[in-house]
Amino acid sequence: MSRALPVVVALLILASWLAASYGVRYGLMENGQWVGLCAEARPYWQCQARALLGLTIYHQVLAWAGLGLALVAQLLSGRVGSWLAGLALVFAVPAMVLYTASIAVFAVVLAGLRLVRRPLL
Repeated sequence: MSRALPVVVALLILASWLAASYGVRYGLMENGQWVGLCAEARPYWQCQARALLGLTIYHQVLAWAGLGLALVAQLLSGRVGSWLAGLALVFAVPAMVLYTASIAVFAVVLAGLRLVRRPLL
């Protein structure tokens, strides 16, 4: 197996996660049809998901979780640090797309730096 295969797979997964985040942003959060449907008395599960996501965006939960995980990943060595950096990207990429880019950009940079750091002896 090639050494580049895990990197290619990770980049494809990250690109898919980015595309899914944009799909949620433009398909659920900014789509005008949901404003009218969610204003009615009938509860849709999409409206509840939209409201919950709105609260997480307002309180910047995704961005702070990504930044916290990226900071902890910088302190840990080995595979644990790399896995935490990958998990930080899972939280930080949607946070960048979903209106909290000011904090999430630091999480993405820190997680990316941790992922490309050469292992210590």
